[in-house]
Amino acid sequence: MFKVITLSEAQALIQSKFGDLRLHGETVILDNAMGRFLAIDIISDEFVPAFDRSTVDGFAVVSRDLRGCSDSIPAILRKAGESPMGEMPTHTLQPGECFYVPTGGALPQGADAMVMIEFVEDFGAGEYAFVKPVAPGANMIFKGEDLKPGDQILPLGKQLNSADIGTLASMGMTEIEVFVQPKVAVISTGDELVPAAGKLTPGKIRDVNTPMLAALLHESGAIAQTHEIVPDQRDLLREAIMSAIETADVLLVSGGTSVGEHDNLPILIEELGKILVHGIAIKPGKPTIIGQIGGKPVFGLPGNPVAVFFMFRALVKPLLYSLANSRIEPILTEARLTRAISSNHGREEVILVRLEGDQATPVPSKSGLISTVSKANGYFLIPRDREGLAAGDVVHIIRL
Repeated sequence: MFKVITLSEAQALIQSKFGDLRLHGETVILDNAMGRFLAIDIISDEFVPAFDRSTVDGFAVVSRDLRGCSDSIPAILRKAGESPMGEMPTHTLQPGECFYVPTGGALPQGADAMVMIEFVEDFGAGEYAFVKPVAPGANMIFKGEDLKPGDQILPLGKQLNSADIGTLASMGMTEIEVFVQPKVAVISTGDELVPAAGKLTPGKIRDVNTPMLAALLHESGAIAQTHEIVPDQRDLLREAIMSAIETADVLLVSGGTSVGEHDNLPILIEELGKILVHGIAIKPGKPTIIGQIGGKPVFGLPGNPVAVFFMFRALVKPLLYSLANSRIEPILTEARLTRAISSNHGREEVILVRLEGDQATPVPSKSGLISTVSKANGYFLIPRDREGLAAGDVVHIIRL
C-alpha cells in the first residue's frame, strides 16, 4: 500500500536530502563547453570593447558641432583623416573636424558620436556637410560599455549557450572550468521487455524507457550508463544495482516499483539503502520511488513510459541541475483550453496539449502510449482538488 505525498512535497524532499550534493569541476576547451555548467564565476579582467567602436559606416564627430544643423543650414566639417581597420587612430579630433570610420573601426580620441555616411554630403576640398544633429553616443559603443574589469560576466552554475561561448571568446578565454557531467545509470526491468531492436513475440513489448531516458539525460547534460534489460528476478536485479551504483552518481530503475509479488525494487532499495518516498499523488507516476543507496540518489520509475518521461522532468532533471549548482526556470505560457477536461482522481494529473497561439487543445492519451507525448508540444497540471476544467479556462502551459 502506498503512502503518497504530493509532487511539490517530493521535490522539496529531494532538495532537502540531496540539494547539497555537488559534482567536482574540470577544465575543458571552449569548443567543448557548449551546454556545460560553469564551476566558477566568470569575472572580466579587461574592457570589452577595448576602444570606442563604430557600429556604422560613416564619420566620427564631436556631437556639439552638429547642434542646430538642418538641410537649409548644414554643419560643414573638415575631414581630418580615416580610421584604419584593426588599428587605433593617432589623431585627436578637434572641433570643426570629422573623421571617416568604417563599421567596427575605432573612433579617434575626442569624438563622441558617429553619423551614417548616408546622411553626409561631400562638398569637395575635404569638406563635408551634415544636415541632422546627433546625440552623444549615437551609432557607437564606448570602451567598456559591454564589460569592465571586475564585472561578473557569467555566474557559477550557468549552463553555457552559444551566446555565452561568444562572450567568453570575446574575453580571450580558450579554456573554462565546468562541472563534470553526472554519470547516471539506467536499468529497465521486466520479463516482458525486449530491446528496441529485438523481435517481438506474443506477450512481449519493446523497452522504451532505456533509450528514452538516455536521450533525456543527454538533453540534461548528463552521461547515461545504460544496462541490459534485467528480468524480474531479485538476485539479478540486486547484482545490476550493486554494479551500477559503484560508478554512477545517480541510479534510475524503471519497472517493478509497485507492490506486486514480482515488484522487487522496493525490497532491494530497503535492503541496500533506504526508501524515502514510495508513492506520489500524480497521474501518471503514482508508484514512483525516491531512495538512496550509499548516499547516492536512486529513483524507481514506473514501467509506464509516459510516467517515466514526466517523473524524469519533474524530479530527476532538477536534481541533475542542482548537482551543478544550477536550477531549472520553467517558462510558462498562458493559454485557453479548447475543450473541457475531467479529472477526479484525488491527485494531480498531467494533461498533454497541442499549443497553437493562445489556444491549448488537449491531446487524447492512454497509459503507456509514449507517442501521445510526441504529438504534444506542452502540458499542464490539474490540481488534485479540481474535478476538471471547462472549455475556455486559462491554464499555464509548460512547453515540451
